[in-house]
Amino acid sequence: MKVAVLDVKGKETGRKVDLSDAVYKIEPNNHAIYLDVKQYMAHQRQGTHKAKERAEIVGSTRKIKKQKGTGTARAGSIKSPIFRGGGRIFGPRPKDYTQKLNKNLKRLARKSALSLKNQDKAIMVVEDFNFDSPKTKEFVQVLKSLGLENKKSLFVLGDSNNNVYLSSRNLKGYEVVTNSELSTYKILNANQIVLLEGSIEGIESNLIK
Repeated sequence: MKVAVLDVKGKETGRKVDLSDAVYKIEPNNHAIYLDVKQYMAHQRQGTHKAKERAEIVGSTRKIKKQKGTGTARAGSIKSPIFRGGGRIFGPRPKDYTQKLNKNLKRLARKSALSLKNQDKAIMVVEDFNFDSPKTKEFVQVLKSLGLENKKSLFVLGDSNNNVYLSSRNLKGYEVVTNSELSTYKILNANQIVLLEGSIEGIESNLIK
């Protein structure tokens, strides 16, 4: 699949790159996508939720009223869950939410997500660029030139580029990742995928085994 390469001003450079059909034109597997996105969302949870139960409450162990003769139910401790300030019944406890998926399924999910974006014509290839220093203003100018203003976009770099990353960090709706950080969730969460020319080889080597 041949795709034209654009420069940072949004103009065609006259060059084309070949995107592998084995990555960008497969039959999408919706179940693989579901499992990979589910795992990604689960891994965002810290699992540190905790509420004190009856045995963990600090308080007096004195019997708060006599056993009989009050006309009300028996009560032996102020730490009982039925009293204000008492422990919680079956409260949340710390939990590990990590899930295991095999590598082939995760590769299939990412290829499926990229194929869906390709079907929607939501993938563009831009020649590699860099900034002399981190400047959000310069990154905004690139977005304007590419017609990506107010359009949630994911930029995929070949190698880590601190200046480009820091220039985009203040902007809501735009994310910069390297090809090794590409995930199914991030692909689907963006309206437009911008592949820098240097990232294509890394993406395909990661996904074609």
